[in-house]
Amino acid sequence: MAAQFVPYTPDVEDDDPHFDRNVQTVIEKTEAYITESVTAGGTGRALRDAHAKGYGLVRGEVEILGGLPPEYAQGIYATPGTHDALIRFSNGSPHAGADARLGAATGLALKIFDIPGPTLLEDEPDAGTFDYANINGPIFFCNTVEHYLFIQELFLNAPAYFSQGRPGVHRFFTEFVTGKGTLDQDNWAWDEFLAFLRLSKTPPANLLLSSYWTMGAVRHGDYIAKVRITPDPSFAAAVVRRDIDPTSAAEVFRPALVAELQERPYAFDIQVQLCTDLERMPVEDTTVEWPEQLSPPVTVAKLRLPQQDISSPENLEKMDALSFTPWRVTAEHAPLGNIMRARKEVYRQSSIARHKLNKQPRTEPRSADEVLGPA
Repeated sequence: MAAQFVPYTPDVEDDDPHFDRNVQTVIEKTEAYITESVTAGGTGRALRDAHAKGYGLVRGEVEILGGLPPEYAQGIYATPGTHDALIRFSNGSPHAGADARLGAATGLALKIFDIPGPTLLEDEPDAGTFDYANINGPIFFCNTVEHYLFIQELFLNAPAYFSQGRPGVHRFFTEFVTGKGTLDQDNWAWDEFLAFLRLSKTPPANLLLSSYWTMGAVRHGDYIAKVRITPDPSFAAAVVRRDIDPTSAAEVFRPALVAELQERPYAFDIQVQLCTDLERMPVEDTTVEWPEQLSPPVTVAKLRLPQQDISSPENLEKMDALSFTPWRVTAEHAPLGNIMRARKEVYRQSSIARHKLNKQPRTEPRSADEVLGPA
């Protein structure tokens, strides 16, 4: 029997009467961290409060496939064609420094050009770009902006906890579960903590060999989905530098990425997993992995990376000047759920603060060539 996909309706999201107040608190903490990072971050520049360390800016091309089933040919995926793209690979940590200190959570941010608007960002509706900001895990460890208030604080101060050895680790874990003492025992953040433990055990991998998910749900036209960007098996098989050991050198992720792209092109599949069951594929609980047996991901586009040289320091400078947000999308692809809604204004204000402190123009580019020069 054919799968019955859940139609999108606004009531798939929960209301939160304290949402605006809590988002404002997160923004204030984020801006304070970014400001302090100029002197405390070790680079002399304002850092992102997540994905602070980038590994390279890569030129790409997205081909939206033709002949898709109607349920998948929604929004931008309803019009086959090719678009220039830029890809930022990064570490998920809010800190910079040696890779061994940052963990194995990595991100792939994708910017697709020449997408008819308007976007959901009110201050740049006609940007003509469409972003994904994905991580290498199918789940996330925070469901609400209320929980993000203490989780953000824990992660920004993680080095202070872990530098104290086992007592510091135990205190970090205790304060995560109890919300730094703010949660009733019946509402301790066990699901979020278990999701964090699962993600923290992700082994280090070549950036080209990881899959990257939207974490939370997104609207997919008339339906609800999660989107992942996953290696094309035929290109993944050709990768030479398959083992990544962060203890072997200060820098391990970027050198492997640079070397692979110098030697050969690469490709990812952009896949959509449609929701068929709101109980087992929830919108508001990002700690739950959506079972593929209920709805397998379907390839809707190819992301191709030509052979190229991203080894120069200027490549990192150009990468640092860009902004990526899951809300730079059209309404047919709106992020869904409490924590995804919070990312809209937090990401925007974080980008504004960082660009101002770094004296970088905050202008959305019109093409990959405008950023990297002619191919």
